Amino acid sequence: MEVIVSTEKMKIKTLFVCQNCGTQSPKWLGRCPNCQDWNTYVEEHVQPLTERKGNIVFRDEPVLLHEISLEQEERWKTQVGEFDRVLGGGIVRGSVTLIGGDPGIGKSTLSLQIGSALSEKGYRILYVSGEESVQQTRLRAQRLGARKNKTLYIVNQVDLGVILGYIEKMAPEVVVIDSIQVLYDREITSSPGSVSQVRECAAILTHLAKTKGIGLFIIGHVTKDGMLAGPRVLEHIVDTVLYFEGERYSMYRVLRAIKNRFGSTNEIGVFEMAADGLREVLNPSEIFLSERPVDTSGSVVIPIIEGTRPLLVEVQGLISRSTFGMVRHKAQGFDPNRLAMLVAVLEKRLELNLQDKDIFLNVVGGVKLMDPAADLGVIVALASALLDKPIAFDTIILGEVGLSAEVRSVPQLAVRIHEAQKLGFKRCIVPQNNLRMNIDLNAQKIKVVGVETVKQAVDRLT
Repeated sequence: MEVIVSTEKMKIKTLFVCQNCGTQSPKWLGRCPNCQDWNTYVEEHVQPLTERKGNIVFRDEPVLLHEISLEQEERWKTQVGEFDRVLGGGIVRGSVTLIGGDPGIGKSTLSLQIGSALSEKGYRILYVSGEESVQQTRLRAQRLGARKNKTLYIVNQVDLGVILGYIEKMAPEVVVIDSIQVLYDREITSSPGSVSQVRECAAILTHLAKTKGIGLFIIGHVTKDGMLAGPRVLEHIVDTVLYFEGERYSMYRVLRAIKNRFGSTNEIGVFEMAADGLREVLNPSEIFLSERPVDTSGSVVIPIIEGTRPLLVEVQGLISRSTFGMVRHKAQGFDPNRLAMLVAVLEKRLELNLQDKDIFLNVVGGVKLMDPAADLGVIVALASALLDKPIAFDTIILGEVGLSAEVRSVPQLAVRIHEAQKLGFKRCIVPQNNLRMNIDLNAQKIKVVGVETVKQAVDRLT
């Protein structure tokens, strides 16, 4: 009996994909029409989705909305208070968290510390290290002071199929992928780190975490512009996106949530990089102000709100005569567009001559100011630097500034003043409208001065 076996040739489609934003094109392009970057298109072979195997999909049946249980699911505490604060209280079962940041800033260190802390509480952890051998990871754990964890497993693997097998066999509660750019799926012909590999590997791991109830942490590389490398869909499919901020050679790190489906995106965590890993900074305001200069013009302390936490940060301004044909406005930790607006207010409303001046602004400690309440402090710091008039050492300044040089009210003023009072400040310059709305400020043991315009605030520099 003769058996005839028919074989159909697999159809493989060839596309050119931008490695920066993921835009596809049937032909090679020198410049991406979406992100405008040059020489980012790479040829990739894409298989039809119906021919791919091993895709993990949801099997749950639709249920009525009113039949869904509203019981609060317990979060897993990591014993790292600053990290739990940023997540919104701990790890949610089945959540996917993407951690990004510059090279050497502490992503792998934090992930290993979290895995070690969860292991001490009895959770089964699988740490997949695609960039280090198990011996190298063990040396780093020893430096971090990790104890003999009986439920923390380390593996050096980059093949997604093998990793899925490990997860199926071990059934861990938490999985750490370090990093997503080195993983590859054999069913995709492109090289590891390409848009197709990153997108598909992340999607499969995310579906697995949802169906198995695994807490998944994915470490991602960043581009030279500070954005997460790979397609933007990588940030869309995960539940939480965390960014490590701070200078590489600075001892302080700020962990900020850019996206969080289970908590606020306004919370930040502050860490100090030490020889034994990342240490929590329980009182960031005191740390940021510990080296503040005395009787120096251009230095201002501003109370800001990050989520539920009040922070006192130092802002330094410097103004010098320009030696070039075009003046420079440089800002570190502050929006340059906002700085340009405040400089225009100083020139137009206060008639200060800044046309031929270089302006530099620095937020001490690597913090990024996004609170509008910092406007008045920034504008007073620049005026202090220009007039060479130091600001009283025990004074804090806050308020939002409009284009007419009016000082607008800010929220949560009592919380900001209370934080300043704890650190020994004696005077606070605030918007006048806040004094009308907050009658309890008179009970504070700090002198509160209300101002309505920027000129009034500048007149009270000393």
